[in-house]
Amino acid sequence: MIARRRCCFRCTVLVLVSLFPAGCTRAPSFDIEGSLFPAWLACFILAVPLTVAARWLLLRQQIPVAWPVLTYPSLVALFTLALWLAFFR
Repeated sequence: MIARRRCCFRCTVLVLVSLFPAGCTRAPSFDIEGSLFPAWLACFILAVPLTVAARWLLLRQQIPVAWPVLTYPSLVALFTLALWLAFFR
């Protein structure tokens, strides 16, 4: 039992140590007017109108949205992450 815990602890430490260097890379950003503008924020700004267009399409097709409080923020997140992957992979 103790040997199994040690192995589990070692594996956990190994995974955590291997994740530390992943944060050392630079985040993609734009230089706008001398200020660095994060790329994820640009994707978010583009995702909001896409969500409005998706809402318009849902209303036009008369598709009911059960929980709009969860649906529309989830659509914004989906569009933001999809744009991020498409442009900054």
